[in-house]
Amino acid sequence: MPDPDRTTGWTLLLDGAPQSHVDLGDPTYLEFEYVRRIATAIDLAAPAGTPLRVLHLGGGALTVPRYVAATRPGSPQRVVEIDGPLVELVRSALPWDAKAKIRVRVGDAREAVTGMREAGYDIVVVDVFAGAQTPPHLASAEFVREVARVLAPTGWMLANVADGPPLSYARTQVATIRSVLPQAALVADAAVLRGRRFGNLVVVAGRTPLPIVDLRRRAAGDWFPGRVEDDLDRFTGGRPAATDLDAVASPLPPEGLFSSRS
Repeated sequence: MPDPDRTTGWTLLLDGAPQSHVDLGDPTYLEFEYVRRIATAIDLAAPAGTPLRVLHLGGGALTVPRYVAATRPGSPQRVVEIDGPLVELVRSALPWDAKAKIRVRVGDAREAVTGMREAGYDIVVVDVFAGAQTPPHLASAEFVREVARVLAPTGWMLANVADGPPLSYARTQVATIRSVLPQAALVADAAVLRGRRFGNLVVVAGRTPLPIVDLRRRAAGDWFPGRVEDDLDRFTGGRPAATDLDAVASPLPPEGLFSSRS
């Protein structure tokens, strides 16, 4: 159930882990570090206020769709969330602006993408967790190819990757994404990037060069200062892309990581 935070903000906990935070009074207020990284990339994807076609794989409490609707009015957005009861809870307890062009579908992210038309989206946000892990079928090159297929030629995939020391999963995921979308960068807390603690790394990937200078500037000036890593040959260390035959789920967070929030 959502727990109150701030005056009009709510943090949604699933199995004791903070899954989403929304501020019903100010959808541009973003509490979580990795969500701010995703929002920054969306800010840089097109001139301010320009509508974008956005697909969200994994919905939670619709924090990012609400942000896009507030900052880019008129943006057509589709959300795919596998947890039907969660969708109904959010509809009733944390309703979004009825004027926003947000459509929510209950279903598996990969199955949904496979049935979508080509080049239909400017941004695809991949933030899917079953419990506290990303399922293996959403961690393979075959899945990334489906995401790339529905992206516009200049579109970006924004993927939330959770990992900790020694970042084996993250390194493989970056190699996997780059095998399909070669122009990529990582944005994360410096300690996470150095493999010193468990956390979230946001992969920004596409077919065309990214605004690395602007990403660095925005990450450094954020409430939660971060680093941008674009030497991904070094980061991946020659790892092969994961396939449907060998992809694995993301690692579980260390026990007690979220105890201060629960």
